[in-house]
Amino acid sequence: MRRASPVNFVYGLVLLLAVALVGGARAAEKPAPPRPQLKDILSAVVELSALVPAEARTARSLGLERNGNGVVIDHDGLILTIGYLILEANSVTVTQADGRVVPAEVVAYDHDTGFGLVRARQALGVTPLRLGRSHDLAAGDPVLVIGHGGATGVTAARVASRRPFAGYWEYLLERAIFTTPPHLNWGGAALVGPEGRLLGIGSLMVNDARQGEAAQPGNMFVPIDLLQPIFGELLASGHSGTPPRPWLGVIGRRRAGHDQVRSAGWIRHGKC
Repeated sequence: MRRASPVNFVYGLVLLLAVALVGGARAAEKPAPPRPQLKDILSAVVELSALVPAEARTARSLGLERNGNGVVIDHDGLILTIGYLILEANSVTVTQADGRVVPAEVVAYDHDTGFGLVRARQALGVTPLRLGRSHDLAAGDPVLVIGHGGATGVTAARVASRRPFAGYWEYLLERAIFTTPPHLNWGGAALVGPEGRLLGIGSLMVNDARQGEAAQPGNMFVPIDLLQPIFGELLASGHSGTPPRPWLGVIGRRRAGHDQVRSAGWIRHGKC
């Protein structure tokens, strides 16, 4: 008996997800637009590699070499990713599914959402992934988490919860998307719904994607709806236009039963 290829397996997952959400739709409803081809969805998720100078503020905390994912969102090589991958980078490259490596440049970084944008300096020749709406995404909804590498980078998942997420780096999302099971290559990964549209960008792996006594690990995604209000300003100026905040504060950590202050001080330009 022939084994099903990974691509066919993933395609089956996509169909199952679509049936789960739209199977109960009334026949009288207006027909939905055609869904993108699976090969186009997979090709739109690329690998990003960034190099950061040793003197950069984030070099110690985030590293000098950073690797993750990005999602091609227009026909001119614009790629959406999670911002920490490209923050303060002086070199960025894109590796496509066929192994071709293309240089890229940083376009924008937004601290408030965590989004980052880069643009390939050469034509990528892929169909961009269309943006969806994450507002109505709810616990229990089926999704795909897609990293670079084609079908082997795909994980079938479900939304575990929608809730606030607060990061110690002065970061707050009101309705972050948490999914389970975890995808091991989460940074910049695409969260794709049954319609084949982008619903979020991967940010973190967490231990409590599902909370309570039956807590489960998973991933946290930045909702795609946060991009549209700032998209034009990001392209025009490289940032969202919100005023910088000169944070003054203390970060407390509990280690081995003791409360310890990790750092305190003034962040000169705000938004570290």
